[in-house]
Amino acid sequence: MTDKKNAKDIIIKAASRLFRTRGYYGVGLNEILKESGTAKGSLYYYFPNGKEELAIAAIDYTKEFVADKIRRALEKFEEPIQAFQAHINDLSEEFGVHKEIFGLPIGTIAGETSLTSEPIRLACQSAFECWQLIYVEKLLASGYSEKHAKELGLLINAMLEGGILLCLTTKSREPLRIIAEQIPFLLKK
Repeated sequence: MTDKKNAKDIIIKAASRLFRTRGYYGVGLNEILKESGTAKGSLYYYFPNGKEELAIAAIDYTKEFVADKIRRALEKFEEPIQAFQAHINDLSEEFGVHKEIFGLPIGTIAGETSLTSEPIRLACQSAFECWQLIYVEKLLASGYSEKHAKELGLLINAMLEGGILLCLTTKSREPLRIIAEQIPFLLKK
């Protein structure tokens, strides 16, 4: 028997996986219950406000998972060009290894709910800002001015989100590899 924390985590992970692959409107609560193997009562116990509340928890879970992954990748190299290239190349490799990529994209949920759910839009905004801030911190630590680091952090975040979507639609890792190749030009001081 799983404890309460595990049941909640299982539901969040299942919802995250389903929302990521099929979007917010493409997934029903019954599918989340089936995927998680939990009872309906558990879902409503942990998420009494329903699907929207669960989606926000799934986005927050994904935000933290991806943030940790970004931090670990960027810490491997002190020099920012090498760090960002390695991070992007590692990300591109996931498109060849895994059938499903964890944490990607929340852009699907952001795009489809931005006009219909302000709480979900804000959760997506928070995730994007969190990831962007990690990029900014790396650039600041490497001697970039605050203004330049913030602009580059936003640009890198936008390029990666776009690159991820291109990789998904082309079923190729090439878009992210090309972005990685352009990092030296982007990060010139």
